[in-house]
Amino acid sequence: MGMLRTIIWVLLTAVLVIFAMANWIPVTVTIWPGQVLDTKLPVLILTSFLIGSVPMWVALRTTRWSMKRRLDASERQAADLRALANRPVEVTPTAPVNDIPPAPTDLFSTDKP
Repeated sequence: MGMLRTIIWVLLTAVLVIFAMANWIPVTVTIWPGQVLDTKLPVLILTSFLIGSVPMWVALRTTRWSMKRRLDASERQAADLRALANRPVEVTPTAPVNDIPPAPTDLFSTDKP
């Protein structure tokens, strides 16, 4: 996989270098009225690409940072729950329970005044 990625990057770089050499012409860019910039076309294209990609890269990094924090918190919580589930249970003695239901005669008093 790493070899294929390297081949793709080398081919892409070669294409970009050939494009830059073929289009190495001066370009006049008007930034604001009265302010003109003379530059080469590949430099202008690279600058525009960077201006567009840097904010998206920053947004991606902040999202990854936020998701990593959430994942770490979830893993800590899961580890705490596992520790609670695996702890030894203390058995406390309880009083015996009378499971025999009362007789009907015990429920109603038969003494009549």
